[in-house]
Amino acid sequence: MITHRVDPAAVIRALRSAAPYIRLYKGKTFVVKAGGGVFGDPDATRGLIEQIAILHSLGIRVVFVHGGGPQLTEVTEKLGVPTQMVEGRRVTDARSIDATAMVLSGLINTRILATCRELEIRAIGLSGVDAGLIQAHKRAPVKLQTGDATIDYGFVGDIDYIDTDVLRKLLDNGLMPVISPLSSDGSGTLLNINADTVASAIGAALGAEKLILCTGAPGILERVEDPSSVISCTDLAGIKRLRDEKRIIDGMLPKAKAIEGAIQGGVKRVHVISYKSPDAILAEVFTNEGTGTLVVADIGKLAPTELAAGSSSKS
Repeated sequence: MITHRVDPAAVIRALRSAAPYIRLYKGKTFVVKAGGGVFGDPDATRGLIEQIAILHSLGIRVVFVHGGGPQLTEVTEKLGVPTQMVEGRRVTDARSIDATAMVLSGLINTRILATCRELEIRAIGLSGVDAGLIQAHKRAPVKLQTGDATIDYGFVGDIDYIDTDVLRKLLDNGLMPVISPLSSDGSGTLLNINADTVASAIGAALGAEKLILCTGAPGILERVEDPSSVISCTDLAGIKRLRDEKRIIDGMLPKAKAIEGAIQGGVKRVHVISYKSPDAILAEVFTNEGTGTLVVADIGKLAPTELAAGSSSKS
């Protein structure tokens, strides 16, 4: 016996509201990055990839980049290798680089592909090593933002070049690349690269319409201690202000740098949303209000409708 019926009028209204966005983004490229936190929950993982499946089925060319920090921490600690984070970035020593490859390119990438198969997405798993997709070099010791100390991040890479031909061939054939943020240098030494950095570089290299960063936070916060203080819309100047005022800290620091790199590289819109919020990607893409934070080059150049919707939807 059927006891609940969906309101057809509501469905039709939703479709009509989404139609302009569907026409606008069909054939465009989105880069979606998800942090490892979501992959600890099978239901959250499936919910995220279901949304990506909808984008894919609507003709949006999606490149999916994933992290795996919590899973990597769990594995390395079981191996007796302590985790060291400096300014939101992981130090990768000789003992942990093999575990990094095992977790990122093995466990997580394969699980994502299995879910994609279930949802009938034709997906291909890659790392930056495959076909020379990400060409990188070992990062030299760097000076910390606070104080005069320097840190050697170990087997961590800085990106030199993205071979977009590899990705375009897959996208042109209707395939979705699922990318692990692991690469190697010219001598074959494996290098771990921050997943936000990889997603940013790929977005810029492809001239992506959007870079969507799915995090555990609801967006970029005006006050770190207040999850309700989500900034609906900001620009590069706003990101700089938040960093200078120490409102962007820890794991959000590499995200801020990735956002700046993406926009400076030509990505039109960067969205920071929570994978914990149901259908956050769809709401961010197919409505004016969205759910997280929209970052653009210059907020003064936004259309009045975008600016009004963003400023009124969150604190």
